[in-house]
Amino acid sequence: MKGSLIIIAFFILGTVCGLLHLVPSQLTQGNTSYFALCALIFCVGISIGNDSSVLQTLRHTNPRLLLLPLCTFVGTMAGCLAVSLLTSTHRLTDCLAIGSGFGYYSLSSIFITQYRGAALGTVALLANIARELITLLASPLLVRWFGPLAPISVGGATSMDTTLPIISRYSGKDLVTLSVFHGFCMDFSVPFLVTFFCEI
Repeated sequence: MKGSLIIIAFFILGTVCGLLHLVPSQLTQGNTSYFALCALIFCVGISIGNDSSVLQTLRHTNPRLLLLPLCTFVGTMAGCLAVSLLTSTHRLTDCLAIGSGFGYYSLSSIFITQYRGAALGTVALLANIARELITLLASPLLVRWFGPLAPISVGGATSMDTTLPIISRYSGKDLVTLSVFHGFCMDFSVPFLVTFFCEI
């Protein structure tokens, strides 16, 4: 939760700096966010390349549980479709792009800002932060109402890092490996799915 609060604080600070014109126009009109995005993708690649333990520890996992990332994808896209029917301000592809962040707010919001503008990027940032916060705060209720797999699915890409301690506590330590695998899959899919929905 501390990480999410820090992100929100930086977002608010950036907004205030923009409103007060404290940032040089060369930074806001240039390709600064694009280069930041490239650096972020590079770091994601390094973290995935260094984490070889995920595939090694999946040998003892029930094969049917390995379909959880697919279930998360289908459920998220269905939710995005429902939201698009309830709002007239955003297109279906906008909602699908936001949902494809799967809680990975830093990467997805930069992508969406690049493709669709700062307004939708802000919505993506807040929506995906909310997904992580719901996992952190509501995991006990999610387990009680929907079962031990629910916090993993709701956590999305964060189930391998920031929400993993909460998932381990309430879903059980026996699902930690699955949670890491799930987060790995969702994390890996974010740049491809977000750019795909932004481009159509």
